[in-house]
Amino acid sequence: MDLLDFARGPALRFAMAVFVLGVAWRLIGVLLLPRIGDRSPAREGAPPAAMAALGTVLRRMWPRRDIFPRTVFTTVNSFVFHLGLAVVVFGLAAHIVFLRDLLGLHWPALPSNLVFAVAVVTLASLLGALVFRVSSPVTRLITRRSDYLSWLLTFLPVLTGLLATAHLGARYETLLAIHLLSIAAFLVWFPFGMLMHAVLFAFSRGATGIRFSHRGVKV
Repeated sequence: MDLLDFARGPALRFAMAVFVLGVAWRLIGVLLLPRIGDRSPAREGAPPAAMAALGTVLRRMWPRRDIFPRTVFTTVNSFVFHLGLAVVVFGLAAHIVFLRDLLGLHWPALPSNLVFAVAVVTLASLLGALVFRVSSPVTRLITRRSDYLSWLLTFLPVLTGLLATAHLGARYETLLAIHLLSIAAFLVWFPFGMLMHAVLFAFSRGATGIRFSHRGVKV
């Protein structure tokens, strides 16, 4: 078994198993947290809990007007690399084929040159996020080592994917194997670090929306 066979075989299978079980474990942990009921009557006109949760999740995806002028870079850069990652993961033909074989789902691919360009912008955006984090005294103070690991494991699949696509640095088979191994590492770490916010943000924002909407406050 060579490196590529190992990467797209045992390594990816193990990583996906850890990913699925880890995410399920985290979600079960959240859903089983004790809840304190709000015994006060809901304010007049308060929306149903589900609508309050959904509304808050959607509204908080857009920055507040009073805060945005002070957070222009972090806000815009966050949109850039999150949307960029989505385009790269779900827009590249090779990724769509992989997801089709895995989940049975498929859709039209974006032009390869477009996805490559988006990946370059995403890579630059991730580097910008890191520079800002280490150069700002506040963000540097609240950043843990695990946060840097989460950044690295997000950065590496994009970088190695670009190198494999451009055939730079080594044989294509070697570059592809390294790319797949970086994805495997990302999947293994996902449930246990800050990357899990991609799933948990909906729960935290939804809970906040329900609590405040019950009191007649829109957040």
